Amino acid sequence: MTTPPTHPVYVIGGGPGGLAVAAALRAQGVRAVVLEKTDAVGASWRRHYDRLRLHTTRRLSALPGLAIPRSFGRWVARADVVRYLEKYAEVHDLEIVTGVEVDRVERVERGGGDGGEWVLHATGGRRLVGSAVVVATGYNHTPRLPDWPGLDRYLRDRELVHASAYRDPAPYKGRDVLVVGVGNTGAEIAADLAEGGAARVRLAVRTAPYIVRRSTAGWASQRNGILIRRLPVGLVDRLTGLLGRFMTADLSAYGIPRPSGGLYSRARQGAIPVQDVGLVAAVRAGKVEPVAAVESFDGGEVVLADGSRITPDAVIAATGYARALEPLIGHLGVLDERGRPVARGARCPGGAPGLYFTGFTNPISGMFREMAIDAERIARRIARTAKGAR
Repeated sequence: MTTPPTHPVYVIGGGPGGLAVAAALRAQGVRAVVLEKTDAVGASWRRHYDRLRLHTTRRLSALPGLAIPRSFGRWVARADVVRYLEKYAEVHDLEIVTGVEVDRVERVERGGGDGGEWVLHATGGRRLVGSAVVVATGYNHTPRLPDWPGLDRYLRDRELVHASAYRDPAPYKGRDVLVVGVGNTGAEIAADLAEGGAARVRLAVRTAPYIVRRSTAGWASQRNGILIRRLPVGLVDRLTGLLGRFMTADLSAYGIPRPSGGLYSRARQGAIPVQDVGLVAAVRAGKVEPVAAVESFDGGEVVLADGSRITPDAVIAATGYARALEPLIGHLGVLDERGRPVARGARCPGGAPGLYFTGFTNPISGMFREMAIDAERIARRIARTAKGAR
């Protein structure tokens, strides 16, 4: 076992990525302290809508050192993900401090040419010193709404919420609802509303997605993502183009055109395929109506890209999230033009040794799986660095 460094490694965020890194570090003999701003681990999973299940299989979603129970089924429900994360922290006896939010991270060089330390400024005036920092604040951190013209006035008189506030279809029973955005979240919420008694469900589509089956003859689509992960992007795009009619759903007759651009090219840019968990059947049955993208708001009306105007009772905006890392680390020059870390996993950004990131991509091979791999790589790197410093 490696002798722990003088200062602990601080892991910012008590979601699956942060817990996985902390457990992997503990296995390497390195003290890790998880800082979680809420009062419990897995905060984002606690807030997700009730219908949500992991889109990746139980077997391929376990974090290092603890399998997900078979009793949770192949596609793990949101509440069971929370139970798993709680058990994970318990089994690995992780050192977790809740109710502490880190506002800023700074690098402080030590004199004598013997390296440096990381200083974390946190709530309550805390000043924490760490040998390394792992940022795991999450891919879905801060709800994002587009800057639609007329939105402010619309919000004064009409109902519009971000998808992060959606829990179940009960409040929308018998109502006319517009869902904006056809990623996995928007697609699933639209299907949930249609099945849950909404009088009318429309789905605003700006960019047509690739819609794939979650599983075919027992073969999970996630396994395809794992197999193609290391292949050239152009090759995968050509293959999926040739096999598209067999791999993806065609809803062009119902108002969602065939997607343009290669499947893998788009996935690498963050637009992963939509896994069908009820949308295709709902669209074909007329229970979910695709409409043009939202362009603006005019009084109490929603103006669509095709010039039409609609007046739904409620709007649910499945318009994504921002990583919101700028206040925390933007001054360190470690983010790209889109606010994403320039390095992840066991690689540190240039000029920031000892600063690591996990959970800031949405890979086609599965986020939980990649966070588990990143965790063990980060832990080995930190342990080697600590050993070499002595």
